[in-house]
Amino acid sequence: MKILILGAGKMGTFLTDCLCMKHEVALYDTNPSKLRFVFNTQRFTKLDEIKAFEPEICINAVTLKNTISAFESVLPFLPKNCILSDIASVKTGLQTYYQSTSMRYVSTHPMFGPTFANLSDLSTQSAIIIAESDHMGKAFFKDFYSSLQLNIFEYTFTEHDETIAYSLSIPFVSSLVFAAVMKHQEAPGTTFKRHLSVARGLLSEDDYLLSEILFNPHTAKQIEAIKNQMTYLQSIIEKKDMVGMQQFLTKVRTNVE
Repeated sequence: MKILILGAGKMGTFLTDCLCMKHEVALYDTNPSKLRFVFNTQRFTKLDEIKAFEPEICINAVTLKNTISAFESVLPFLPKNCILSDIASVKTGLQTYYQSTSMRYVSTHPMFGPTFANLSDLSTQSAIIIAESDHMGKAFFKDFYSSLQLNIFEYTFTEHDETIAYSLSIPFVSSLVFAAVMKHQEAPGTTFKRHLSVARGLLSEDDYLLSEILFNPHTAKQIEAIKNQMTYLQSIIEKKDMVGMQQFLTKVRTNVE
């Protein structure tokens, strides 16, 4: 299959490396320096090169804030039968956009990033494929993600964003609040160091990616649940309520098991 990937960032180059041995792949980026170390892949910096390539699928791997604008820039240079694809971590607005193009599309979300994941073993990681996507597009990504040993799930656009609000927004908010109140310790404990490592990794991500995930329409509900539990725990601590603390810890242990 002839595959065009937009954006030579971390995920764009990762996808290129994974796909280029079995498919004819081209990577497009307006910054030529980002294309220096691409292997077995055509390197495009001009839109006319995309038109000549005639891709069968266009995978958009640019930053979240630029996803739709990247599609808009390349759309006039794509064949009408080309399948549009994104890997965006928040899908708000994408379904409406896809429908406005009248082109086939497949939307997915690999639930890992090159910053944290062990890319040599992704068997513990997951990927989501959006249910409303084109049948052929879904078949392509099911085959591709299976080859990476990812655990594959199929959700609707709405179900995806609800899941992301839970699985990403809660740890993101918790890590950001920890970092906001932390003070550097001369002799930090093990738990503190682990939290600090997670916070540093999170803050190495793009600001717009963090913002868009937190701006997910379903995030506020999850933050409200965190606030309620914090208020409850604060009450237990202030009262030195041992029975309440034991009940709370029992509930927490049940949750994490």
